[in-house]
Amino acid sequence: MFEDKSQELTPISKLGEFGLIKHLTEHFPLSNESSELGVGDDAAIINPENKKIVITTDVLAEGVHFNLGYVPLKHLGYKAVVVNLSDVAAMNATPTQILVSLAVSNRFPVEALEELYAGIQAACGRYKVDLIGGDTTSSNAGLVMSITAIGLENEENIVKRSGAKPNDLLVVSGDLGGAYMGLQILEREHAVFLADPNMQPEMEGYDYILERQLKPEARTDVKGILEQLDIKPTSMIDISDGLASEILHLSDQSKVGFRLYEEKVPMDNLTIATADDFNLNPVMAALSGGEDYELLFTISPNDFDKIKNHPDFTIIGHAVEKEEGNFMVARGSNQLVALTAQGWDAFLGNQQE
Repeated sequence: MFEDKSQELTPISKLGEFGLIKHLTEHFPLSNESSELGVGDDAAIINPENKKIVITTDVLAEGVHFNLGYVPLKHLGYKAVVVNLSDVAAMNATPTQILVSLAVSNRFPVEALEELYAGIQAACGRYKVDLIGGDTTSSNAGLVMSITAIGLENEENIVKRSGAKPNDLLVVSGDLGGAYMGLQILEREHAVFLADPNMQPEMEGYDYILERQLKPEARTDVKGILEQLDIKPTSMIDISDGLASEILHLSDQSKVGFRLYEEKVPMDNLTIATADDFNLNPVMAALSGGEDYELLFTISPNDFDKIKNHPDFTIIGHAVEKEEGNFMVARGSNQLVALTAQGWDAFLGNQQE
């Protein structure tokens, strides 16, 4: 957890629950007018100013969602915030506040939690959201984090998963599969280290995909870009569990089918090369890998000319009638491959079938 073994570390018991909360949160300023009262009272106060309130929460458990053998605590704190802000962005809303709750075992000193909260604070600063509360308790199972994110938006701007219509275009931001391939590098080098602690990890040249895994970014910028293009999505979702899984979610909620074109799926060259090194099909990393936190959305076909050449977005398919199902059109042919949800499932501990 800390390289300097001679460093004198502070047990959490020295501060106690309320002292710990105060210590970790006292340097988090409030920057949103809607945050009337933050940490320090029995509850926070948010003034929504006649806007709709969007709320989401995620739990991250050690050994299930992250491995502290190779995930730095500061990166973990940052990522834990980002994955929640991504859900707010997927509603086309603006994130404004978060609450952070921790269950932590006594093997974590205060200094470890300071690292975690440094990452949380970095994310709050990057996305201009306020930490307004949370809780801490002890744990017999390592570290468990629960973050709740709150966003505000005018009702007419909010986008749900349920608005896609047949012939709508299927669009994705950024590129896909990088986070999964970054995880493969981390898992490989961690296994090598466990076998021989004297071996130096081979991380050079993998910066982009390692960052996609360890320090992803929420696409809160997409809302503004689409507004500039005069486009309002008809449905939207973030890509946390893999492209295939998210397409099926849109299909289920919008009561449409989809045609995804394999050759259109955007991937970085490093993602493709790394997948080849692992003898993996790079498209499968995009379809089932997850944790890319890009936004997947549908737009009216009338908006095609507005978005067709935009560098941030790729049109990867279109919606069809529900009874036509969900298929990927294979590269270089008209063969239809059924889309199945094979993304991460925390209860299965492996791929969904």
